[in-house]
Amino acid sequence: MSSGACLVTAYDDLPYSRGGAVDRADVGALVQSAVDGDAAAWKALVEGLSPLVWSVVRAHRLSDADAHEVYQTVWFRFAQHLGRIREPDKTGSWLASTARHESLKVIRSSRRLTPTDDPQLLDRVSEDRTPEQSVLDSEEAAAESERIRRMWQEFEELGERCRQLLRVLMSSPPPSYQEVSAALGIAVGSIGPLRQRCLRRLRARLDARGVL
Repeated sequence: MSSGACLVTAYDDLPYSRGGAVDRADVGALVQSAVDGDAAAWKALVEGLSPLVWSVVRAHRLSDADAHEVYQTVWFRFAQHLGRIREPDKTGSWLASTARHESLKVIRSSRRLTPTDDPQLLDRVSEDRTPEQSVLDSEEAAAESERIRRMWQEFEELGERCRQLLRVLMSSPPPSYQEVSAALGIAVGSIGPLRQRCLRRLRARLDARGVL
């Protein structure tokens, strides 16, 4: 749709935005406003639902380059179909499903999976602290970094299904079960029980290794 194409052009910088929030109850109205050419409504949708799209893309463990390409493709497809979405209030599910489809397309074409965990960044030590305090802070930061590293290590030992589900559920704001279902192809009624099993499995691994 031409209006969608114009909106994409107007917000070429937004595909890299991860912030913002949108009330799920307002999504339908925002979509309609965006269809009518309201650039602010489009911006609110992109900023508010970007975390959901990113969580689905990251759950499929794409490389950074592939992840950004899929992310942009999802929003481009959304702009193309903006005026033809039958249930605007379920836009989150549409985006999640499209993100899953595009991610799987990349995986099939590349025949590979690439781990893409973000490195843990430590805060810089303030220059006005004493040398002793700087050393203590550095040691505490190193210990915390090691604990986080071990937690992610145990997370990576979970089954693929658990890793995908937990990554998507960690999105902020939290996705609805309908959106999770569309993102991962899991029946809505199975999400809760599977989540509990995955968390129990992760906690057991962490307890056994003294990480918690």
